[in-house]
Amino acid sequence: MSVNQAPLRLMAFSIVAGTFLTACGGSGTGSESTAQTPETSVSQSLHFTEGGPNEGERVAARVGNTVITSSDVYREAVSRELIAEGDTLAEDDPLFQDALTELIDQRLLALEAANRGLDADPEARRRLAAAEERILGNILVETAISRSVTDEAVRRVYEEQARLAPRVEEVRARHILVDTREEAEEALRVLEDGVSFTDLVSRISQDPATRFNGGDLGYFTWSGIVPGFADMAFSTAEGEVSAPFETEYGWHILTVIDRRNQPRASLESMRANIVRFLTLQEIDDLVSRLREDYPVVIEAGTLPEGLRTDGPDDDAAEEETAPDAP
Repeated sequence: MSVNQAPLRLMAFSIVAGTFLTACGGSGTGSESTAQTPETSVSQSLHFTEGGPNEGERVAARVGNTVITSSDVYREAVSRELIAEGDTLAEDDPLFQDALTELIDQRLLALEAANRGLDADPEARRRLAAAEERILGNILVETAISRSVTDEAVRRVYEEQARLAPRVEEVRARHILVDTREEAEEALRVLEDGVSFTDLVSRISQDPATRFNGGDLGYFTWSGIVPGFADMAFSTAEGEVSAPFETEYGWHILTVIDRRNQPRASLESMRANIVRFLTLQEIDDLVSRLREDYPVVIEAGTLPEGLRTDGPDDDAAEEETAPDAP
């Protein structure tokens, strides 16, 4: 599988949080039954309530007895696509303050939910467990990727792709576009009388994209331009002027300026594609290894053993019971 053929499957590295409000008769979790204070009743089983910042981390805000660090704000800004991974984000940047405000509001809601005992609700426990599962899985993937998607691996794939990729010929040409064959033939006679190609382009060519740059089309491959034009360009010697020819755009004459093998793409221009290729490859390999380590039995959508039928036997039974033809 080549770099550009890698399937564009993306593994989600974010969790969508939703507001879950339920009226539960007799549950004792509503606001009317709240008797404890927020500072004393928040469940200590919730990780965001535990401890303080790690060594070297700056505290961006304190909410109740909890802290929000600058690194928390940075991750929030990246997840909301306010900035790209690797960008810097100063604390006085409005984007930093926007992300911090969002985190403060989120923390206030979570603290109050825990204060009301909503974290003990069975549905809340299921959703918290699902969130924990996704986060742990993402951390495993991130760890695996950080170990396998290295600069050395990127360079190795680039060099292999460069070695295997065919060198495609390119032609650089100028052209004159006119409406009729007679105009093209007259242009050819003018060129034979000694008028320069670039001067004639500016005087008579009908191609607005190249009329004022001497008719220069730049470099192109056989497949990178209309077929009739490609046939003439690649069959004309360097420095020669072609006979008049027609395409869907009108009548042309062209001159070939240069020929070369298409330059290889640089490592930096290919880096993003290679990183995506290696990332998807590592995820596929990781999941394949895990399927060998952990037994997986899919039970959804299967019939109980006694209700299963076998197609060929059914066909045979139908043949046995079918009435004879008259």
